[in-house]
Amino acid sequence: MDFDVKDINLADKGKLRIDWAEQNMPVLRLIRERFKKEKPLKGFKVAACLHVTTETACLVQALKEGGADVVLCASNPLSTQDDVASSLVKHSEIPVYAIKGEDNETYYKHINATLDLNPNITMDDGADLVSILHTKKKHLLSNIIGGTEETTTGVIRLKSMAADGVLMYPIVAVNDALTKHLFDNRYGTGQSTIDGILRATNRLIAGTVVVICGYGWCGRGVAMRAKGLGADIVITEINPLKALEAVMDGFRVMPMSQASKVGDFFITVTGDVSVVREEHFSAMKDGAIICNSGHFNVEIDIPALKKLSKKRRVMRDFVEEYTMKDGRRINLLGEGILINLAAAEGHPSSVMDMSFANQALSAEYMVENAKSLENTVYSVPENIDKEIARLKLNAMGIKIDKLTKEQKEYLASWEMGT
Repeated sequence: MDFDVKDINLADKGKLRIDWAEQNMPVLRLIRERFKKEKPLKGFKVAACLHVTTETACLVQALKEGGADVVLCASNPLSTQDDVASSLVKHSEIPVYAIKGEDNETYYKHINATLDLNPNITMDDGADLVSILHTKKKHLLSNIIGGTEETTTGVIRLKSMAADGVLMYPIVAVNDALTKHLFDNRYGTGQSTIDGILRATNRLIAGTVVVICGYGWCGRGVAMRAKGLGADIVITEINPLKALEAVMDGFRVMPMSQASKVGDFFITVTGDVSVVREEHFSAMKDGAIICNSGHFNVEIDIPALKKLSKKRRVMRDFVEEYTMKDGRRINLLGEGILINLAAAEGHPSSVMDMSFANQALSAEYMVENAKSLENTVYSVPENIDKEIARLKLNAMGIKIDKLTKEQKEYLASWEMGT
């Protein structure tokens, strides 16, 4: 079996960490048990480009139990947990191509190695597999029945492709499932982003001004957690509805041109390019800390930061201090890559349980329905979404009400009224 990991001797440590995550992923565990019996993915090859974490390990193990031939690469150069990658190779016999801190050339080499499987299904977190297939590996497209996409940024890219009529196979947008973005994006990103910042800096959040760029579900989650730690929250937005919601939630809202002057911490979660850029760096206070929790590192204009600086030094792991020409110091965390995975361990397993349950069931849905689907982006079917929520509640020991016959009739009738 071919693979490329940092050190296969890390495998036993990785297995313990995978087992720890799996204990808190009851929904995916139930799916895995059913997959083991029914083998719904038998005969299908799955190429997965995801963050190589303990939770991802539980997902790819479930896919293999379902009969799939699976290969995994990283969806970000800094998000790999090397011991997990090694464990999947040694203990699960799943080929993995991922090394934490790999350079750009190696990153794409690993993506191409993953596609050498000649897959039938792709699983993306950021749409890099889809992008390579549609540009440099078009000869493989005829074998692919469909794919899934994990994150907001990837869904944006794929919907753009579909709108332009260039998407060559159907994709299920896992990110759009309620059991994904309401929990993973909000509670997962909120907790893990703050976790990454604290691990990297060991700075006190209380009493500081935390500027959060973007008030989607990820931004909401980060704001919630930073507020809980005693921060004064400032939101920057381009969407008037989200800006209004942030105001109603009790946060200050202002343009980035103003926020850049008052912020102590800056966190980008927009999925767009150059959100923090030259004019903002020029206005920041001495000692400002900036980081990104969106998928790609393009949200912070790092070339502009380098241009404005006269000196750079690494202060701590994942902390680079840039000294501006006027003497101010600006600290960039994790090279502008997702701070929650660069400096911490990503989302807690409890929320990834639902996200990856969506991935597994969406792969099964694709096998069952690909022939009837068009080359566009689909939402996760509502029945899958609700079933995952039901299983999660059951695992938590929580019961809910059911409609009575009278209530069902009332909701279905226009005649009963008041």
